[in-house]
Amino acid sequence: MGALGEVGTVTEIAPNAGVKVLMLKTPVTFIGGTDTIAIDLNNYGCTKVSAIFATYQSTEGEVTADATIVTTSNTAGVLVLTPSSSGTGVYGIIIYAY
Repeated sequence: MGALGEVGTVTEIAPNAGVKVLMLKTPVTFIGGTDTIAIDLNNYGCTKVSAIFATYQSTEGEVTADATIVTTSNTAGVLVLTPSSSGTGVYGIIIYAY
């Protein structure tokens, strides 16, 4: 597995939602089922997760499909995610954290 650390772009959206809503977009070279993502939730003022949703695009800007994300671990607020094995492409991940 390729642990990529904080990859792509993480943006806080919906700042008044009562929880942190983080949007992560991986680079187009990201390999689902092989690469992992580590996100330090402490950087966004939270340590726990209540929900994660994900999409997959084989080509950036093309048709989006649902993707499965597995939470590999959440240790001291560092969340490690493994996307489904959809292949190489762009993953869009929404994380609801508190």
